[in-house]
Amino acid sequence: MPHFLMAQAVEKNTLVLGVKYYNDNNAAQHLVISAKSKIDGKFQKIGNISVKVFITNDSNKNNFIGAGITSERGEFILFIPPSAKTEWVKSATQNFIAISATSKLYEEARAETTITKAKIKIDTADGKIVHAKLFIKVDTSWQPMAGVEMVLAVKRLDGNLNISETATYTSDSAGAISGEFKRDSLPGDQKGNLILVANIIDNDVYGNIEAETIVPWGKPLVYTTNYNHRSLFARRGHSPIWLELLAYGIILLVWAVIIYLGFQIRNIIKLGLD
Repeated sequence: MPHFLMAQAVEKNTLVLGVKYYNDNNAAQHLVISAKSKIDGKFQKIGNISVKVFITNDSNKNNFIGAGITSERGEFILFIPPSAKTEWVKSATQNFIAISATSKLYEEARAETTITKAKIKIDTADGKIVHAKLFIKVDTSWQPMAGVEMVLAVKRLDGNLNISETATYTSDSAGAISGEFKRDSLPGDQKGNLILVANIIDNDVYGNIEAETIVPWGKPLVYTTNYNHRSLFARRGHSPIWLELLAYGIILLVWAVIIYLGFQIRNIIKLGLD
């Protein structure tokens, strides 16, 4: 009796896409597209997911602004291209849509985010006071916005460091915040310059916005080298004196023991011949 193999449908996991908007110093904008899925009861980042991104809507092929494939971290960065300018300038708000391709493991997924255009201006005053103002686009003009949480920080290699113990500041009716810089003696570049930043993080309306300025409030970085000085990590011939004496002392001691044993063996041989 013949046997028939029945093809069984493979149950696919649900893919969750995310779209985050970033405004970098009021000069460039980019999106971070992420992908994750719930596996064994826990959300995990999913790599190798092909995603297309559109501006305003996905019904018009001219609104396509780029595509990418998620990395092992489950995300990729897409800079908004100049070709999106026509749609970008149409409104004070903007919509971005991400659509993933169907694969063997996942069905097509979709994510959208809508942002209101905003920008931050940052400045300083005497007494190491940092000022920042938030403006949002209303029709065709920029208006100050109150009641928005903002952060004042100084940029470091491993992340931003708040300028004081205050974690966040709330903008007033003029869209302004102010804070005192209290990170004295913080290392800067060779001229003592630091990069101050004012930003909004993961806001549901404005996304992520950051503005920065350079101030000479840091401690100048003085580069020193031990290349021509004696140290443990110096080049050959410049190791510490005590280390060289120790090494040579051990070598002399080993050779002294070898020579002593040689004489003893010689004496033993002479005694055997007598």
